[in-house]
Amino acid sequence: MDNIPKKKEKDIFHPQATWISTSNVQIMPAMDLSDMHRLSGNINPNASYEKPGYKLCSYVERFIETDAGPVPVVKSDLNGKDIISTVSVRCGIRRHRYTVSPGLYAVGSPDRSSEVLVTGNFKLTFDHLRKALGSVSAWILVLDTKGVNVWCAAGKGTFSTMELVRLIRDGSLEKIVDHRRLILPQLGATGVTAGQVRNESGFRVVYGPVRARDIPLFLQNKRKADKTMRQVTFTFLERLVLTPVELHMAIKPTALAILVLFMLSGIGPGLFSFQGAWERGIISIGALFAGLVSGTLLAPVLLPFIPSRKFALKGIIIGSLFATVSMPFVHGGADSISAMASLFIFIVMVSSYLTMNFTGATPFTSPSGVEKEMKQFLPVQMTGVLVSAILWIYSAF
Repeated sequence: MDNIPKKKEKDIFHPQATWISTSNVQIMPAMDLSDMHRLSGNINPNASYEKPGYKLCSYVERFIETDAGPVPVVKSDLNGKDIISTVSVRCGIRRHRYTVSPGLYAVGSPDRSSEVLVTGNFKLTFDHLRKALGSVSAWILVLDTKGVNVWCAAGKGTFSTMELVRLIRDGSLEKIVDHRRLILPQLGATGVTAGQVRNESGFRVVYGPVRARDIPLFLQNKRKADKTMRQVTFTFLERLVLTPVELHMAIKPTALAILVLFMLSGIGPGLFSFQGAWERGIISIGALFAGLVSGTLLAPVLLPFIPSRKFALKGIIIGSLFATVSMPFVHGGADSISAMASLFIFIVMVSSYLTMNFTGATPFTSPSGVEKEMKQFLPVQMTGVLVSAILWIYSAF
């Protein structure tokens, strides 16, 4: 029950419990409708899973009985709550707590010959999978990836061989299906050793396509993926949808940067001027937002077209272009060469840092490559910001 939040009035569901109280998070043992009818005369046995003070997660529609116990059946369509939550998570809101409980689920009306699809417990990933299975009846085995998507979880070690074996054993999967086959996401391959899974559980690993939407066709083709199913894409829309998260992650650093910029802008001939802090501070904040736009929006959108394989250098290139274009709107009354140079350098360094930060969201880099690039460019960015600050203070005298 690690994933049950302690806040009140939250839909929560555990695969081994039929009812969970939303008011005090008390778990009730699994029981069928006839059992509940005998326990409480005011419960309508024909009304699916209704009881005052208790409710299921909105994506669970019913249960099916198996030799290993009841298994929740999830809907393949997303409701309004799912869509709103998806938008929120895409904007970086509560994304680290957007999870489903690990365990076995079902979609459609699976039987003992139905496929077992493995995924992680990041609900955005879970939702993508169940939405793609509208025409498929299958079992879904959800691993505890600590609310992280499959690809990242495989790199972090939570989408792993041992976690997969543990869920197979805990869920008594051998009692539910006659075959001994698991279909894993291709992007989870780095975290799972197929031979070890077979030795320890008796189940054979088959790697499915990169994208969940290709699973129905993959199954129709007798579990064979064509070339397009194996290719990782990073299209314009796939890049654009990641920018709200990058902006959200920049909120706290931006707030701190604004405070520092106001303080630096107030330094002048009279030691410190509140009027100068305001007038010059607005100009420097304009430069900060220009860097934000360049690093979190322009760079991701134009990523394939910007020269260089190094993201920090891509940020410098696009930041320089955007700083040149936006300078007439940013500099305001700061007409001295030192002030203009300060603003230009600041925009470029902010753009470089934020673009480099985008590496974790792309298929273009490796963890070792990211680490190497950060060691190379962080000193450059820090030096650039320091030079910008010195020039900004000097321009006030």
